[in-house]
Amino acid sequence: MEFEVVMRELAALGKERMKKTYLRNGAHEPLFGVATGAMKPLAKKIKKNQPLAEQLYATGNYDAMYFAGIIADPMIMTEEDFERWMDAAYFYMLSDYVVAVTLAETDIAQAVADKWIKSGEELRMSAGWSCYCWLLGNRPDSEFSEVKIASMLDLVENTIHDSPDRTKSAMNNFIYTVGISYLPLHEKAVETAKAVGPVEIKRDKKKSSILLASENIQKEINRGKLGFKRKYVRC
Repeated sequence: MEFEVVMRELAALGKERMKKTYLRNGAHEPLFGVATGAMKPLAKKIKKNQPLAEQLYATGNYDAMYFAGIIADPMIMTEEDFERWMDAAYFYMLSDYVVAVTLAETDIAQAVADKWIKSGEELRMSAGWSCYCWLLGNRPDSEFSEVKIASMLDLVENTIHDSPDRTKSAMNNFIYTVGISYLPLHEKAVETAKAVGPVEIKRDKKKSSILLASENIQKEINRGKLGFKRKYVRC
């Protein structure tokens, strides 16, 4: 399917209500307002198409960039490709739900995520922690170093309250994900969540939101979700 056809298809799927929602969350023009679920039939027609994904991502159109992540072929993307995608990811729905998700399907995921976590840049750090969440929630526990994940929990405990807001959110989600999806460190994640306590996320022109990983972990335990792994990472 050609680029122009895909853009027309996405435009036709746009809804003003979704557009307003994305704008409130940090997206900016251009965008159509396409619900992610509405993209699935189009994605099934195209399957993986990296050249087309690159064209779509380069538009700067939020919906096209999101759809690019769905049809990208992660295994042929290089670290340089992911750095370029991160450079263009101007808010968290791109950094954490497009770039980090796509990275999580590669063999270089941990190495790249580690660099981003150390970068000192809010969205890169957020994407790095989020990538680990996608990884831990999908791959077998045996693929991870228990010592490394434990040290990452310690890093979160010691730095989360002084981190930028989007990074805080991703770090909090990391505690939760380890607590539910990485059984070797379930107890340590629970202890870390208690030690961290409430995490305040400030919102522009809105009341701050409070994140509490300990409550979320307990809720999932009560639902019988301990050890949960996703079958797929991307849509």
